[in-house]
Amino acid sequence: MTGRPVTVRAGAGPAGVLLAVAAAAWVWVVTRWGGMAAMPGTMGLGLPAFLAVWTLMTAAMMLPATAPVAALYARTLTVYRASRMTVFTVAYLLVWAAAGLPAYALAAGLDRVARLPAVAGAAVAAAVFAVNGVYQLTPLKDRCLAKCRSPIGMMLRYTSYPKPSRDLRAGVHHGAFCLGCCWSLMLLLAAFGVMNLWAMVALTLVITVERLAPAGRLVARAVGVVSIALAVAVFWVPALAPGLIGGSMAGM
Repeated sequence: MTGRPVTVRAGAGPAGVLLAVAAAAWVWVVTRWGGMAAMPGTMGLGLPAFLAVWTLMTAAMMLPATAPVAALYARTLTVYRASRMTVFTVAYLLVWAAAGLPAYALAAGLDRVARLPAVAGAAVAAAVFAVNGVYQLTPLKDRCLAKCRSPIGMMLRYTSYPKPSRDLRAGVHHGAFCLGCCWSLMLLLAAFGVMNLWAMVALTLVITVERLAPAGRLVARAVGVVSIALAVAVFWVPALAPGLIGGSMAGM
């Protein structure tokens, strides 16, 4: 499979709706968190508040790259398109909301790391960068990325689902592949700070380019190599991981 990115001209309406939702989520992120420094761990939030923030954040970051797939899925629908696309989108976001549970557990643990000496934070940050770097170069990443870049086969599968649950199952299925494609990139927010606005913008660009650009697979591999390099560099440049490295070194 070459994994060429999907390009869809029809179905622009559903794609536009997803982009509008993403834009609204970005407006909330910027107005609520844009002026704040990167915060470690759970940002002092309890589980319900963290899940709400996490879901809005992932909507802002993931929906732009998902819009072409949503437009393609909309073309398979003949009736009740608006309501069925709503179910598809909500099911997709529920996958990312569920991913917020382990993300919260990880963030709660990293709250403690941020209070440790800088060398301990640097070691954890190096592990985070290394995990992402290695995963970006694995066959599993390639497979998930290929599904997201060229989802025609998935559309054929979705049309075989029973109609009462089709949109829900299709949204969950695509969300699962999206999670498989991007979980390690989202893990980087542990090092950068969960609501680090500039890190979110950079990762959104990476995710979108990986899926939609002709050279997306090469970009994914390049990001893996860079991430491995950051795993080494963070010991000398602790400012690379403001979400983990506390104390005076974080301000260097």
